[in-house]
Amino acid sequence: MDCYVKGMNIEQDIDFELAALRKIAWRMDALFYIPRTNISVGLDNILGLVPVVGDTMALLPSVWLIWKARQLGATPGALAYMTLNTLADYFIGMVPIVGDLFDVLYNANIRNYRALERNLNKRAARAAVVQPARSLPLPG
Repeated sequence: MDCYVKGMNIEQDIDFELAALRKIAWRMDALFYIPRTNISVGLDNILGLVPVVGDTMALLPSVWLIWKARQLGATPGALAYMTLNTLADYFIGMVPIVGDLFDVLYNANIRNYRALERNLNKRAARAAVVQPARSLPLPG
């Protein structure tokens, strides 16, 4: 069942937004994989090689993802989880060498995207269970 508001299909709009967020998350964390491993490298990792400035530039798409998650209706708990992931990625990522290794292995943007997707799916499943109220005759 599609839901329309002012001629817009809400489900298609959310799917479009999620596709854009997914693309950003994977570009930031998994632009390519190191051959013969399951280790991914993304723009976040490449930018993180430049001390402080690179990490700060990599933070911007992460904050945008959280902002869009809020707009899409993510719960406060999901937003808090995403924020903690991003802060850990940012501050640990600033530590030379150790931070770069952490960035490669942690993939905060992909974790945040998956958390958003799970959160929105749970909310949608709960909403599907709710039945619309039947029209009851008015008293009197």
